[in-house]
Amino acid sequence: MTVKVRFAPSPTGRLHVGNVRTALVNWMFAKGQGGQFVLRIDDTDLARSTREFEQGIEDDLTWLGLVWDERHNQSKRFDRYDAAAEALKATGRLYACYDTSEELDRRRKVQLSRGLPPIYDRAGLSLTDQQKAAFEAEGRKPHWRFKLDGRRVAWEDLSRGHAEVDTASMSDPVLIREDGLFLYTLPSVVDDLDMAITYVIRGEDHVTNTGAQIEIFEALIATGWAGVLPGFAHMPLLVGADGQALSKRLGSLSIADMRDQGYEAIAITSHLGRIGTSDPLEFATSIEALGQGFAFSKMGRSPARYDTADLDRLNAQALHALSYAEAQPRLQTLGCDLGEAFWNAVKPNLGKFAEVEQMAAIVRGPVAPVIEDVAFAEAALRLLPETLDDQAWSVWTQAVKAETGAKGKALFMPLRLALTGQAHGPDMAAITPLIGREAIQKRLRGEAG
Repeated sequence: MTVKVRFAPSPTGRLHVGNVRTALVNWMFAKGQGGQFVLRIDDTDLARSTREFEQGIEDDLTWLGLVWDERHNQSKRFDRYDAAAEALKATGRLYACYDTSEELDRRRKVQLSRGLPPIYDRAGLSLTDQQKAAFEAEGRKPHWRFKLDGRRVAWEDLSRGHAEVDTASMSDPVLIREDGLFLYTLPSVVDDLDMAITYVIRGEDHVTNTGAQIEIFEALIATGWAGVLPGFAHMPLLVGADGQALSKRLGSLSIADMRDQGYEAIAITSHLGRIGTSDPLEFATSIEALGQGFAFSKMGRSPARYDTADLDRLNAQALHALSYAEAQPRLQTLGCDLGEAFWNAVKPNLGKFAEVEQMAAIVRGPVAPVIEDVAFAEAALRLLPETLDDQAWSVWTQAVKAETGAKGKALFMPLRLALTGQAHGPDMAAITPLIGREAIQKRLRGEAG
């Protein structure tokens, strides 16, 4: 059996790290086993879905390397959902309800006051044709509920192990609203059957939903609908570094914003693909390597902690591993392609790629030098080697040390401040030859150069 999974985002907003982690785990699971990854746009809510957000989803996934094998829009499949609804109505599993939200709220309050669970009382099942006609005459439109079996639904979860949900403790789920809009559940089941999805992989907040969905799968298959019940995996959810839920902060963690902030795609996927697992939290050489190394057996049961400090570290690792050939097109775009020696000199100090512009400014100048000891700077100027090669920094600092007696930080920091104007930065042995003798002389004299 070929593994086939799907990611079904709604185009009503931008993708954030929670969405992408779900997409990534689906992609890694499929690609690690030579399977297929399906992108299915959940745009049945025509009023809220936009082409702009749909394009944003595609752009974000492509940038991250999560390329899909198939792509579908649910808005083009209403005929299949209508057919499924009619099949379930014909078997009595989908029934019309005319209760208003106010009526339902009153009944729930009564149930709670009596110590009963606030689940739907199936009043819609006992309605006569005359009662339904009377509601229609009032202008009421029905919503349609799926009649649950009220039993223990069990499955072997790839992430959680053995799982069970008692659907007797649940209200019959609404599948079609009063305005005729299909809610997510029925289209999802129909599409999973039609597209031969073998596993549904999502967050553990969907465990209860899965119990009801399995009943819908089985009921639809019983009508003669082609397809096979998929397997399921429910991942632990993301929490912040403080252990608190991330859900309220996801808006500030959109992939588009993170891209604009300078995060590397492989750093994001390495982070999201390995947090909450037994794998070391290190950047992967490629997204394909992430897929090959993925296994649900490595995933813990505790919530995965999303810490931006970890992402920053992985982002730096990714940049440090970037070859000059890989970096050159981006350096050219920024107007900072000063050669391979420059890239190799500065990349160990980069946290974000755009910081290379600051490094290029050190080489190009003008730099405002910081001279705290004029006599020291004059000695350094006098002892500056004629030829600035790979050994120049070592030869120069030894000569300055011998003449001034300065050593350690007292030797190296004044030179760094004079040449770069900064207390921190790239390795001076590597950057000094790139600055050039003329610019160094100016800076040691206290002139911008």
